[in-house]
Amino acid sequence: MDIRVGIVTAPQIEFEQREHTFVLKNVRIGIGFHWDRYEDQEFEGQLEIRNNPDGTQTAINTLDLEDYLCSVISSEMSSNSPMELLKAHAVISRSWAMRAIEKPNHEGYHVCGDDHCQRYEGLRRMNERAVQAVRETAGMVLTFTSQGQCQSQICDCRYYKCCGGRSEVWRTCWEDIDVPYIQSVECPYCGRVSAKTLRLVLNDYDQETKDFHDWKVRYTADELGQIIREKSGIDFGDIVDLIPLHRGASGRIDSLKIVGTKHTEIIGKELKIRYWLSRSCLYSSWFEVEKEPLSIVPRHFVLSGHGWGHGAGLCQIGAAQMAEEGYTYEQILAHYYVGSRLGVAAK
Repeated sequence: MDIRVGIVTAPQIEFEQREHTFVLKNVRIGIGFHWDRYEDQEFEGQLEIRNNPDGTQTAINTLDLEDYLCSVISSEMSSNSPMELLKAHAVISRSWAMRAIEKPNHEGYHVCGDDHCQRYEGLRRMNERAVQAVRETAGMVLTFTSQGQCQSQICDCRYYKCCGGRSEVWRTCWEDIDVPYIQSVECPYCGRVSAKTLRLVLNDYDQETKDFHDWKVRYTADELGQIIREKSGIDFGDIVDLIPLHRGASGRIDSLKIVGTKHTEIIGKELKIRYWLSRSCLYSSWFEVEKEPLSIVPRHFVLSGHGWGHGAGLCQIGAAQMAEEGYTYEQILAHYYVGSRLGVAAK
């Protein structure tokens, strides 16, 4: 089974064709997040340069799904991670990708190569451990059978870096539906991961992110107002209050009231909240709001939060620690995807 990956869109694609691979120049990764940057990436498989109606070009890579997965699990986490984490990641990344092939996330290709879909950053971070993990779980996916149905379906396996102690339910992040295998579960593992393990399992640029289990940001009222104005395009005036109206099962906010002297608006879900309240993107929407001083128009806002990412599904840092503690990949998957089953995908 082949997958088509849109890796980069730019005014003009710069690339170097080699004997068995190709190198794309200035690929933007982490788009819109705090690790946003450019790097050169090397890939195998077929390269197509598509000319878009707006005058830009898109580099599309077509390759075998299993080869794609070797890069994905090395891009999402370090390929030096414990083998049981790599195997668990191979299963969930395969499951998610097979659903995307059936119902593509983009026009003209199945998935993109950045965090919007799954990180796919080529060959540079890949080693034989990643290849081994994919081979030893070949064809394996997570499935779920809904009540009253006979036929199982492949799970839409979402994941993120760190839950901060408890994972989140589907509806907090996306549609207002219940996804039975995406439940809120306790995760003590990410809270006791060691610095040594983090150096082992996080890729180079992810290691620049510190204190993501428990974090704090402090804004002046002027600074916060400017950020919200830039991100929303709306002049709220002086920011008077940030009022969480609804939280998910973990504590993540999915409805937030922003009160200004000129404008008041309720926003959600969690990603929009994170985007509007940061020059890049807040680590998560699980935070408490403190105003300094407690007055009609405060001078500072302090957001004290937990976790890195949307929080629904597998906690990558928690899963890494589970693997370090001797849990198998089957046990890791069963913990984060409640009621799911391992199966082999139909060819």
